[in-house]
Amino acid sequence: MNTYSKHKQCGILLQVLQQKYRSPELEFQLEEPWLRDYKDNEFSLIDDLLYHREKHISALTIIDGFHISLILQECHDCPYMGHMSGDRTKERVASTGWWPKWEQELSEYINTCEGCQKANRKHGKKYGFLQPIEEPKQPLETINMDWATGLDPGGKEHFKALLIIVDRLSKSMRCLPCHKENTAMNTALFFWNNIISTCGVPKIIISDREPKFTSKFWTNLYDILGTKLVFSTAYHPQTDGLAQRMIHIMEEILR
Repeated sequence: MNTYSKHKQCGILLQVLQQKYRSPELEFQLEEPWLRDYKDNEFSLIDDLLYHREKHISALTIIDGFHISLILQECHDCPYMGHMSGDRTKERVASTGWWPKWEQELSEYINTCEGCQKANRKHGKKYGFLQPIEEPKQPLETINMDWATGLDPGGKEHFKALLIIVDRLSKSMRCLPCHKENTAMNTALFFWNNIISTCGVPKIIISDREPKFTSKFWTNLYDILGTKLVFSTAYHPQTDGLAQRMIHIMEEILR
C-alpha cells in the first residue's frame, strides 16, 4: 500500500476504490488514461494490493522500475524459462504483473536480449513440405531423435551434448547427456541401455541424415530389431514439425 501511496496518481485511485460511493472530485484528479480504466472494473483492491484485470486474467499492478525489471528477467531470462519466444513470455508476464505499456516494454526487452541474439540461428536450407507420418497407436511406437551439441560441460564426465528423444504420441521428451564425439557403436549401445531396455523397441525412429544413423552398424541394428529408419532429406529436414519444435525449445533452454 505504501508503494502505491507514493505514486500520486495511484494514491488517488486507491482513495477512489476505497470510497463506498463515487467521488467526482477525486475522479477528476485522475489524469493518466490508464488509471481511468477503473470505471470499467479493470482495477480492484484486494488485501491492500491493486490488481488489474484484462481478458479474464488478474495481475498485480506494478509501478516501480525495480520490480518491473525483476518480472522481465524472471519470465524470460531465468534457466527454467529458457529465453522463450515473445508469445510464451507474454503469457508468463500477463499472469505475473501488469503496468502501463508492459507489452511494448516486453517486446523491446526481448528484441535487445543478448542471450536471444546469440541463440538465434538459421537451420540451413529453406524447409520444404512436411512429410506425412502414420500416426502411432501406442506410446514410443514412433520417436523423433536429435542431438543438442555445443553445450557447456556438465556432470562428472563433462558432457557437452544431449540425445533428445520425443515420443510422437504422448509428446513426452527424454534428454540423455552424451558426448558429441560418440561413435555409431557407442551411440547404439547408449540407445539400447537407456531406451530399448526400459521402454521397448520403437517401430519407427525419425531423425536427420547424420553419419551416426547412416552407418552400417545402425542399419544392421535396425534390421535385427525390426525397426524402420525414416530419413529426412536436405530439403525436408523436419519430418515431424511438432517434435522438431520441442527439440528446438529444449536447445534454447540449454543454451
